Parts: sequence; structure tokens; C-alpha cells
Amino acid sequence: MQRSFGASGALVSSIGQGSWYSEQGDRREAIAAFRRGLDLGLTHIDTAEMYGDGRSEALIGEAIEGRRDAVFLVSKVLPHNASRQGVRAACERSLRHLKTDRLDCYLLHWRGPHPLAETFAGFEALKQEGKILSWGVSNFDEDDLDEALAAAGPGRIACNQVLYHLRERAIEHAVIPWCERHGVAAVAYSPFGHDDFPAAGTTSGKALTEIAASHGATPRQVALAFLTRSESVFAIPKAGRVTHVEDNAGALNLTLSEAEIGRIDAAFPRGRKPASLPMI
Repeated sequence: MQRSFGASGALVSSIGQGSWYSEQGDRREAIAAFRRGLDLGLTHIDTAEMYGDGRSEALIGEAIEGRRDAVFLVSKVLPHNASRQGVRAACERSLRHLKTDRLDCYLLHWRGPHPLAETFAGFEALKQEGKILSWGVSNFDEDDLDEALAAAGPGRIACNQVLYHLRERAIEHAVIPWCERHGVAAVAYSPFGHDDFPAAGTTSGKALTEIAASHGATPRQVALAFLTRSESVFAIPKAGRVTHVEDNAGALNLTLSEAEIGRIDAAFPRGRKPASLPMI
């Protein structure tokens, strides 16, 4: 299932592949998982210069060798590197690690000391040179997005990558609606929580299990289908093993009924809008 990825204009799979901590496991197994994900249509691969000090990028560079044109490749710059010139240096390091001449999208990992206008000017210069094809932000709340839009102008911000899983639905209050109003993709990182996926024996876990059984699916596939039910939302679960990535890919063709969405909504209430945007 492919969708328009915000201002980038690219068609991107609704389920992609995250890479946080991928470099800490078995390297051959991780590379095999990324490659299997590409085989199954999980073409959106996300990384960052922060992940393993570039080792995650290097691993992905090896995984996509010979298949670069099949990948929607995303990396992120650390806030302290996000001055106009710092963005350039960081991007060029990432490109070397990834063994590619371009990123499909480049993100500011979170807000930091440099003015947004300066960071975005750096992004635009990289875009003009073809080193990045689009750019966006990460961990931006509604107020941050308003500032970003004022600094960048309309039609430039491709996405906002944010924490989103069944137990953490804060972005549904304001961030997703903002993204939908302004044509920005919302990308869910850690969509299974951080080692906190609902156990089958719990009341909420039972809801997932029963819905999954009715589709011949798995609870994690149901969770991904729920989180990406909006056309503006994408998810990038990490999968360190081939079996895990195959399970994630099964969510691409899973459509939930309104009744099933309502049951999940009741099992995992989003709660009140928090004072600040959750992030990890």
C-alpha cells in the first residue's frame, strides 16, 4: 500500500523499516531483514546519524547496495549539527556512510539551538544540489509545526516523525490533524512501543488477538493497520529478523472495519492531550 508522502510527492509504502539499535544485533541477520523487507514492499527505510554514530547508516548502505532506486531513504541530522553549514557536513557524512549520492528525505531529529530558518535554508541548499530530494522534521508538536511552517512557507515540509503506538496516542489530538491540514506526512516511530507491546492475556491484548484471529493475522499486524488507518500516517517498525519483517509486511494488506477500529479505540483510549509532546 503506497501513499503520497507529504510535500515530497513520492509514493511511499505505509509500512516501512526503522533501524534504531539495528547495528547492535547480528549484522548479517539485520541486513537480511532489510533486504527481505524490500522484497515485500517495505521500501521506506529510516535511519539517523545518531544511531550508533553512523554505524546504522553504514549497515543500511550495505543492505541496499545494488537496490538504491527501490528505496525511499531517510536520515536525520542531530540538532547541534543543524546550522546551515553543519547540515551540509552532516548530510555529506550520512551519504558516505550510506554509499549513496542522495537522500529521499532528510529530517531535523528534534529542535535544538539553531534557528529553524537557518536549518531549513541548509536543507533547501542541499535540495537544490540534489543531495536531498525533500526534507522534514521529527518530534515537533503543533506549536513547533506552526513555527516551522512560518519559517519554511507552505509546501516544503514533507513529514513530521513522531512517537506513536497504541499506548501513546497523543499525536491524534493535534499533530495528525495539523499534518492533514497542511499536506504533511506523519511518520510513527516505535509503533509497537518500547518493549511494551500489549500481552495477549491482558484485556487490551485480548482485543487485538481476537481481531487478528478474524483476519488470519497477528496482533502486531492489527496494531500497524490501526495506526496507519489515516492516509497521512506511515509507520516504521524496526525488525531485526526476517520473521519479524515478514510479520510487519503482512499489515500492508490488512484493512480494519469501523467496528474493529472502534473496539481498539476503546481498548487503548488516547486520553487527554498532554502538556508536551511525548518522545523517546
